[in-house]
Amino acid sequence: MRRRTLLGGIAGGLVAAGAAPALAHGRRVLHVRPGGSVQAAVDAVTGPGWTIVVHPGTYREVVNIPVGKGQLTLRGVSRDPRAAVIVFDRANGTPRPEGGTYGTAGSATFTSAAPGLTVRDLTLANDWLRADHPDYTGTQAVAAYVTGDRSHFENVRFLAHQDTLFADTTALDAFDRQYYRHCYIEGDVDFVFGRARAVFDSCHFRTLRRDVSFTPKGMVFAPATARANPYGFLALRGRITSGAEDAAYKIARPWVPSYETTAWPSLVVRDTWIGPGIDAVAPYTNMRDAYPWQTMRFREYANSGPGAVVSVPENRPQLTAAEASEHTRRTYLGDWRPYAGR
Repeated sequence: MRRRTLLGGIAGGLVAAGAAPALAHGRRVLHVRPGGSVQAAVDAVTGPGWTIVVHPGTYREVVNIPVGKGQLTLRGVSRDPRAAVIVFDRANGTPRPEGGTYGTAGSATFTSAAPGLTVRDLTLANDWLRADHPDYTGTQAVAAYVTGDRSHFENVRFLAHQDTLFADTTALDAFDRQYYRHCYIEGDVDFVFGRARAVFDSCHFRTLRRDVSFTPKGMVFAPATARANPYGFLALRGRITSGAEDAAYKIARPWVPSYETTAWPSLVVRDTWIGPGIDAVAPYTNMRDAYPWQTMRFREYANSGPGAVVSVPENRPQLTAAEASEHTRRTYLGDWRPYAGR
């Protein structure tokens, strides 16, 4: 029950009801306080340009922002993302009331398909634990499932174990863009995964301790980039740390979904400090041997730290300086520049 104990100590109060809108600086604003519901506020939004302000508290609920709620801002009132926590506890294998199970995407605490979404200064968590459900085979438990072009997350904490952040697209042929800045993302197995064109700028990735005897104990990234998409995941100017023993984790493995076997996963990690928790000798592995990581678009550039040491060059493909100039925020995000002025 580690996660529930942690979250319970951050802020008190469960929530169940909404709040009335108000005008502030020409924008429509909804406030959610303990005793209120974030989802109720989302449901009250009637058009683009709304802001939902979440006051300190623990909001145990599932939040779903549909595609029609575009240009929405969801933010904590405090700049400390630990103050306002949205959390729930279900997994891929959790039974649905109407039959069947939720599946990976359906397990998410927070789901958004809205274009132009901005989320800042919040914690999004899934505190479902494998140890509580040893009979489950579907142990993916997503904190956030994000699709929709121009989704922007700033100073947000994503907490879970397996499949923490599902950074995906609205359709198989869509190249939806996502930007994460100064975010903290923790987990164990494939905990940043999906098909999106996503930039992780100055983010902290933390691998968790796992009480298992095998290695690798998990992977940070599992991109599933469409073959037609020139860019997948870009992690730059960040750090990768670990609560596990040295060399227990891999940087990534490629995900080629059964429903999109033409996927060509793409990941660039650059200008990032990589701690000893990552296996420096062999930092990549396969999800399935039919799709070896060596045939994927996995590259590194100018990384540092004990987990970035290149001792076996063929195991860690590097970009040249010329190639690195093509893997920047600007090339990945195009005419959308949420990082402007930073």
